[in-house]
Amino acid sequence: MNEKPDNNKQKNLGALLLGLVLLLAFNALILPNLGAPAMKDADYSYFLEQVDEGNVQKVEITDSTVNFTTDDEQVYSAVRIDDPDLVERLSKDGNIEFSGVSTQPSTLQTFLFAWVLPIVIMVIVWNIIFKSLGKRMGGLGNAMSFGKSNAKIYVKAQTGKTFDDVAGQDEAKEALKEIVDFLHTPEKYAEIGADLPKGALLVGPPGTGKTLLAQAVAGEAEVPFFSISGSEFVEMFVGMGAAKVRDLFSQAAEKAPCIVFIDEIDTIGKKRDGNISGNDEREQTLNQLLTEMDGFDGKKGVVILAATNRPESLDPALLRPGRFDRRIPAELPDLAGREAILRVHAKKVRLSEDIDFNAIARATAGASGAELANIVNEAALRAVRNGRSAVDQSDLEESVEVVIAGYQRKNAVISRKEKEIIAYHEIGHALVAAMQKDSAPVHKITIIPRTSGALGYTMQVDEGEKFLMTKEEALAKLATLTGGRSAEELIFNTCTSGASNDIEQATKLARAMVTRYGMSETFDMLALETVSNKYLGGDSSLACSPETAARIDDEVNSIVKSAHAKAVKILSDNIEKLHELAHYLLDKETITGEEFMAILNS
Repeated sequence: MNEKPDNNKQKNLGALLLGLVLLLAFNALILPNLGAPAMKDADYSYFLEQVDEGNVQKVEITDSTVNFTTDDEQVYSAVRIDDPDLVERLSKDGNIEFSGVSTQPSTLQTFLFAWVLPIVIMVIVWNIIFKSLGKRMGGLGNAMSFGKSNAKIYVKAQTGKTFDDVAGQDEAKEALKEIVDFLHTPEKYAEIGADLPKGALLVGPPGTGKTLLAQAVAGEAEVPFFSISGSEFVEMFVGMGAAKVRDLFSQAAEKAPCIVFIDEIDTIGKKRDGNISGNDEREQTLNQLLTEMDGFDGKKGVVILAATNRPESLDPALLRPGRFDRRIPAELPDLAGREAILRVHAKKVRLSEDIDFNAIARATAGASGAELANIVNEAALRAVRNGRSAVDQSDLEESVEVVIAGYQRKNAVISRKEKEIIAYHEIGHALVAAMQKDSAPVHKITIIPRTSGALGYTMQVDEGEKFLMTKEEALAKLATLTGGRSAEELIFNTCTSGASNDIEQATKLARAMVTRYGMSETFDMLALETVSNKYLGGDSSLACSPETAARIDDEVNSIVKSAHAKAVKILSDNIEKLHELAHYLLDKETITGEEFMAILNS
């Protein structure tokens, strides 16, 4: 891509200014001292004294100074005084070499040192600093390319991505295949008079493959793929972001048919709230983006794809028909999707024959594609650490725990008393879960501390995929969460800080039952809480009066207390199994769900 003449002028402006500064500094500071020998200052009387004593070897008489060298090879410089007898005095000695030197430089010397040499230095500095360093660091070199978009251009050979590389997003791929077909055969749509949507917005949680989907579309369509982040449009100077938008769409029009992908578009596409600020660069960039999307012809084959984790924060003008009017969700994968994603990433590593991807997929409910890729990579690293040439099932299972709870803290020193409390705590969770019909089966129990801060944990894995949670399942989960604290109180007549995470989860679930799920006896089906940024953790805020908020707190407290009492009763009725399982876990440190159920049913 060739730069525009205006961009070239702006780019060379910095070089010209730098060259002038270097030229002035050279002429003022360096040039006057070039070629000057190292010498000491002396009085003219001292010079005459040394001549009379016969200590002078050589004398150079200039227009303004007398430079002389003594017998000890020291060079002195004295201000010249009008002395008609000087030559006669030097000649009388007979051993002194003396000569006259003109200090006026020649015209050629002045031209070379004052003009040619500084220009050469300027060119060298420009090439080294602004080109080499600027390209690597994206710093000063980019500052000189005002108005030039930094979009990276890929073709199929460079991305190498197709829909075969995307798993777990079947609905999104189906929606994007129409765009691929349009880029392949636009005349088919032109004949019937149909216009393909100019923009498609990929929305979903982080790590679900939105960028990968956009690259796969470009790979399938075999067209150029422009990729740029929304943050690259945000500049310090007002108007530069808008200029980059213009340049990006100009390049896209030249390369049509093509795909333009803007990642994290919420950086520049946030709602305009009308507040007056000192720098409205972001708003100008958004306005320019809206104008460009209206201005180009969709029949030319330029498709705009964008991705965001916060679709609710985008400006309505950006989402209206004719702009990003097609929303394609890239949600967290289901059970079948997780298994497919694991198989795609497992193609890159060497596997043993006894791999059960379904078991790993069931243990990773709620994991994104990026997390599943990380699990496969962690399994490969563990296999290498253990000296094996292939990944086995134990590597994958341990990598799931590494991603969930962190690495094992092998050097952690925990006293016998604390280990006993932790063992009873974890068995309390597992026993309460096993004694309820609406709980997920126990998969693994461990009291080995992890780097995430967990001193132990109980893993439950559902047999299949669940998309709904009944009120009975929610109450059972609450009882399971309070089971650890209940065991501490029942056995040791005290409570510890180890239940802090359980308390947080239980409170959050109970509050959601009251305010969002309509599982409250008092408020029935009222929505008392709103959730924003659902793809980024979901920030909730109450939408009710202070009096109602107080009643919500009372009901949440009542629900958690009931679950706590239920857990205490279950453990009290099975106190012998609680002791037996806790002592077994204390000795083994880690037990499987099968071992747990075998002892429980014995």
